[in-house]
Parts: sequence; structure tokens; C-alpha cells
Amino acid sequence: MDFGLPPLKEKSTGFHRQPNADKQNEYGIPDPMTFGLGAARPTLYQHPLETSERNYQKNQQRLHMAVMRNTQGIHAPLRVAMELKAFENVGHLPFLPSSNFSRDVILGNDETLDFSDILNTTEFRETRPHPHALMEHKLGIL
Repeated sequence: MDFGLPPLKEKSTGFHRQPNADKQNEYGIPDPMTFGLGAARPTLYQHPLETSERNYQKNQQRLHMAVMRNTQGIHAPLRVAMELKAFENVGHLPFLPSSNFSRDVILGNDETLDFSDILNTTEFRETRPHPHALMEHKLGIL
């Protein structure tokens, strides 16, 4: 029975990533002491919930759009997608931080607190880009 909802579990492509040959030692296995644990990552077992958690927000948004389509008609998800696309193109100077507040309002995330709300603020960043260099790069002067 199909309700028109998107699947929550991604279909596997059958493709298994092999570790990079340049990050292997002379025995053909990843060397975590030299290249870090990320070199051994593709060969490790991946739990099925890991992909589900990695794509949680995307799955929730797809499910929300499908429910809106089924209950309100095709115009509702198209309108939300159009508004999201319009707010992506709002221009500001490249050295000014963007909070994407309008996107959060449309998606309903403005009333929730997340780690990125507290730990990802601009005053706690270690490096701040030089505004003149960013503008020259954007304009193609550099």
C-alpha cells in the first residue's frame, strides 16, 4: 500500500568504497598512525542507523513536503520550495555572517534550539576573514 510518502531508508547502490591506495602501508591496509583514523573509515562497518541519522533533516523535510502535498495539494510544497529558493538568493556582503533566519522561519526551526545555535556563533570563531580580500576575490580583482 503506497500513501505517496517518500521512503525513509535509502536504497543501497551496491557500491562499496575501497580505501585510498595512497593511504595504505606496505601491507595493503590503512595506516591510522600515519594518516589518522579517517584512512581506515571506509573499511569499517557502517551501522544502518548511521545513514538514517546523517540524513535526518533531509528525510524530515521530504516527509513534511509529502504530507503537505497529500493534505493540501501540490501548491503547498511548491510554494514552500519557491520561498526557500528565493531566500537562498538574498544577497549580502560576503564577509558578513548569515544566520539563515528566514529559512528557519519557513521550515519551522525558529522555535527550536540546537547545538549550532549556541556553539556556531561568529564571536567564537577563531579566524575572521579580511573584508577587503573577500570583496576583491568576489569581484575577480585578485
